Amino acid sequence: MTFIISQACVDIKDGACTEVCPVECIYEGGRMFYIHPDECVNCGLCESICPVDAIRDEFDAEPAEAAYIVVNKEFFEDKVTGWGSPQGWNQNFITDKDHPDVAALPPQEASSEPLKIVKLADLVK
Repeated sequence: MTFIISQACVDIKDGACTEVCPVECIYEGGRMFYIHPDECVNCGLCESICPVDAIRDEFDAEPAEAAYIVVNKEFFEDKVTGWGSPQGWNQNFITDKDHPDVAALPPQEASSEPLKIVKLADLVK
Protein backbone atom coordinates (compact mmCIF):
# COMPACT_ATOMS: atom_id res chain seq x y z
CA MET A 1 0.00 0.00 0.00
CA THR A 2 1.11 3.53 -0.75
CA PHE A 3 -0.42 6.93 -1.21
CA ILE A 4 -0.78 8.67 -4.55
CA ILE A 5 -1.25 12.25 -5.66
CA SER A 6 -3.93 12.70 -8.30
CA GLN A 7 -5.11 15.26 -10.85
CA ALA A 8 -6.53 17.61 -8.22
CA CYS A 9 -2.92 18.69 -7.51
CA VAL A 10 -2.18 19.62 -11.13
CA ASP A 11 -1.44 23.34 -11.45
CA ILE A 12 -2.35 23.88 -7.77
CA LYS A 13 0.75 22.48 -5.99
CA ASP A 14 -0.11 23.79 -2.53
CA GLY A 15 2.84 21.94 -0.98
CA ALA A 16 1.46 21.47 2.54
CA CYS A 17 1.96 17.73 2.07
CA THR A 18 5.71 18.16 1.64
CA GLU A 19 5.98 19.95 4.97
CA VAL A 20 4.41 17.13 6.99
CA CYS A 21 5.91 14.08 5.27
CA PRO A 22 8.24 12.44 7.83
CA VAL A 23 10.31 10.62 5.19
CA GLU A 24 10.32 13.34 2.50
CA CYS A 25 8.94 11.00 -0.18
CA ILE A 26 6.99 13.76 -1.98
CA TYR A 27 8.79 15.30 -4.94
CA GLU A 28 8.00 18.35 -7.03
CA GLY A 29 7.37 18.13 -10.76
CA GLY A 30 6.47 20.93 -13.11
CA ARG A 31 2.70 20.88 -12.60
CA MET A 32 2.17 18.63 -9.59
CA PHE A 33 3.80 16.76 -6.72
CA TYR A 34 4.49 13.00 -6.85
CA ILE A 35 4.80 10.42 -4.07
CA HIS A 36 7.57 7.86 -4.43
CA PRO A 37 5.79 4.51 -3.92
CA ASP A 38 8.83 2.73 -2.45
CA GLU A 39 9.74 5.51 -0.02
CA CYS A 40 6.24 6.19 1.36
CA VAL A 41 5.71 4.71 4.84
CA ASN A 42 1.91 4.97 4.61
CA CYS A 43 1.49 7.29 7.58
CA GLY A 44 -1.29 9.28 5.90
CA LEU A 45 -0.20 12.70 7.16
CA CYS A 46 -0.09 14.07 3.63
CA GLU A 47 -3.63 12.91 2.92
CA SER A 48 -4.95 14.53 6.08
CA ILE A 49 -3.49 17.96 5.28
CA CYS A 50 -3.96 18.27 1.51
CA PRO A 51 -6.25 21.30 0.99
CA VAL A 52 -7.41 20.13 -2.46
CA ASP A 53 -8.04 16.49 -1.50
CA ALA A 54 -5.58 15.23 -4.12
CA ILE A 55 -3.96 12.51 -2.00
CA ARG A 56 -5.41 9.07 -1.64
CA ASP A 57 -4.45 5.63 -0.41
CA GLU A 58 -4.05 3.71 -3.67
CA PHE A 59 -6.75 1.26 -2.56
CA ASP A 60 -9.23 4.11 -2.00
CA ALA A 61 -8.62 5.74 -5.38
CA GLU A 62 -11.68 6.42 -7.52
CA PRO A 63 -11.59 4.79 -10.95
CA ALA A 64 -10.62 8.14 -12.49
CA GLU A 65 -7.75 8.46 -10.00
CA ALA A 66 -6.43 4.91 -10.46
CA ALA A 67 -4.24 5.94 -13.40
CA TYR A 68 -2.27 8.09 -10.96
CA ILE A 69 -0.92 4.95 -9.27
CA VAL A 70 1.12 4.41 -12.43
CA VAL A 71 1.75 8.14 -12.97
CA ASN A 72 3.34 8.51 -9.52
CA LYS A 73 5.48 5.38 -10.01
CA GLU A 74 6.65 6.19 -13.54
CA PHE A 75 7.62 9.76 -12.63
CA PHE A 76 10.73 8.33 -10.91
CA GLU A 77 11.64 5.95 -13.74
CA ASP A 78 13.77 6.61 -16.83
CA LYS A 79 10.57 7.45 -18.73
CA VAL A 80 10.40 10.82 -16.91
CA THR A 81 13.10 11.85 -14.39
CA GLY A 82 15.32 8.77 -14.09
CA TRP A 83 15.70 9.49 -10.37
CA GLY A 84 15.08 5.94 -9.23
CA SER A 85 14.79 5.97 -5.46
CA PRO A 86 16.55 9.09 -4.14
CA GLN A 87 15.76 8.13 -0.51
CA GLY A 88 14.27 11.47 0.43
CA TRP A 89 13.64 14.81 -1.23
CA ASN A 90 16.28 17.53 -1.32
CA GLN A 91 16.98 20.56 -3.54
CA ASN A 92 18.61 18.31 -6.17
CA PHE A 93 15.26 16.63 -6.82
CA ILE A 94 13.07 19.41 -8.19
CA THR A 95 12.20 19.45 -11.87
CA ASP A 96 9.95 21.14 -14.36
CA LYS A 97 9.24 17.72 -15.91
CA ASP A 98 5.98 15.85 -15.47
CA HIS A 99 4.67 12.45 -16.39
CA PRO A 100 3.49 12.60 -20.04
CA ASP A 101 -0.14 12.06 -18.97
CA VAL A 102 0.08 15.09 -16.66
CA ALA A 103 1.94 17.23 -19.19
CA ALA A 104 -0.83 16.55 -21.73
CA LEU A 105 -3.61 17.86 -19.46
CA PRO A 106 -5.18 21.24 -20.20
CA PRO A 107 -4.55 23.93 -17.56
CA GLN A 108 -6.45 23.24 -14.34
CA GLU A 109 -8.10 25.77 -12.07
CA ALA A 110 -8.69 25.56 -8.35
CA SER A 111 -12.26 24.72 -7.40
CA SER A 112 -14.03 26.19 -4.42
CA GLU A 113 -16.02 22.96 -4.08
CA PRO A 114 -14.27 19.93 -2.56
CA LEU A 115 -14.12 16.83 -4.73
CA LYS A 116 -16.61 14.11 -3.88
CA ILE A 117 -14.60 10.96 -3.21
CA VAL A 118 -16.13 7.52 -3.29
CA LYS A 119 -14.06 4.71 -1.85
CA LEU A 120 -13.88 1.59 -4.01
CA ALA A 121 -14.79 -0.51 -0.99
CA ASP A 122 -18.06 1.45 -0.66
CA LEU A 123 -18.97 0.68 -4.27
CA VAL A 124 -18.81 -3.06 -3.67
CA LYS A 125 -21.13 -3.07 -0.67
